[in-house]
Amino acid sequence: MIKTEATMIDTEKVRAEFPILSQSIHGHPLVYLDSAASAQQPRAVLDAVAHYETTSHANVHRSVHTLGARATQAYEHARSVARSFLGAKDAEVVFTKGCTEALNLVAHGLAEGWLREGDEILLTELEHHSNIVPWQMAAARSGAVVRVVPIDERGDLDLSAFDRLLGERTRVLALGHVSNALGTVNPVSAMAARAKQAGAVVVVDGAQGAPHLKVNFAELGVDFYTISGHKMYGPTGIGALVGTREWLDRLPAYQGGGDMIHSVSFAKTTYAKPPAKFEAGTPNISGAVGLAAAMEFIEGLGYDALRASEDALVRDAVEALADLDGVTVLGAPKERCGVVSFLVEGVHPHDVGTVLDTEGVAVRAGHHCAQPLMERLGVAATVRASFGAYNGPDDVDRLVEALGKVRRLFG
Repeated sequence: MIKTEATMIDTEKVRAEFPILSQSIHGHPLVYLDSAASAQQPRAVLDAVAHYETTSHANVHRSVHTLGARATQAYEHARSVARSFLGAKDAEVVFTKGCTEALNLVAHGLAEGWLREGDEILLTELEHHSNIVPWQMAAARSGAVVRVVPIDERGDLDLSAFDRLLGERTRVLALGHVSNALGTVNPVSAMAARAKQAGAVVVVDGAQGAPHLKVNFAELGVDFYTISGHKMYGPTGIGALVGTREWLDRLPAYQGGGDMIHSVSFAKTTYAKPPAKFEAGTPNISGAVGLAAAMEFIEGLGYDALRASEDALVRDAVEALADLDGVTVLGAPKERCGVVSFLVEGVHPHDVGTVLDTEGVAVRAGHHCAQPLMERLGVAATVRASFGAYNGPDDVDRLVEALGKVRRLFG
């Protein structure tokens, strides 16, 4: 939904906070439209990580010296920020490498004691590979079966089909909050309520949700929610799994060693309580510090203003691209956020991306780690423009201008 201009962010002011965006690429000012793959980091995040590394680095939960105490304090402060940011309770936030590791952790754990032969795992046609492959592995280990909720012609989930697929054998519903390829915003709360009524566990891939939508874990009514730091202006290699305490207690440990134990002998090992139970080895401490800074950066912008600005950009991009001869925008979901995928007639998406790069415009071209969705759409790949807090209307103009070069070269 488009908000009034009064609620929008000052794009130029925000862009100035991202040092990497001040450079030129191939002689042109950089226009970065690939935030769905990895968002850029503001100075606040870069400074927080540098400050930690240069003043406080040591291992956490181990050493009694001053640096060890500072590192532990910084790491647990980051967890506190994440809890508040995601509307979670104490001990519900587990730091991971990102969504992929978090989803693998949950899928692996549910295959150990929850899934049985003949059970059904419900996915959707919109899923990223990270929310497909771990469930296929879990199905192979447990004897469960993967079912898929289809999409309609607009790119929205077919909720009638979802209701038909949901049954007493459904044990898991795993879906993305927002499609990384079409930008479709899924009705997570409504679907979760139906799935939980049927007795299923609900797992949400929030890689593309948390950067754009205010997430309140408790209000969503799901069992697990995952985020990736680098999708939301934080460092790579850090993310989080949020899970209800009931389920985090119930899941088995995913990896062994380091800080995840309560006691160890050669006869028996007992495990720490969550979240430590799932954080084996030395964690990505500076990454957690950077993730917390990224969350504070987003909260400083305000989700309402961020969403209003991004909605306006997506709307403008869809309209501008649809007006271009030979350009087709894919999908028209009822609610779209963050990304616009399109095709240029007669030109492979990789060629489009390459030409756009020569004009300083960075987009993603490919299957976006969503090959089943590409098959459903009848394409091998698309060009994807994805937006962040630093993008403004001038970036859409630059994209359209650069597409003119594509058409001149291949026309």
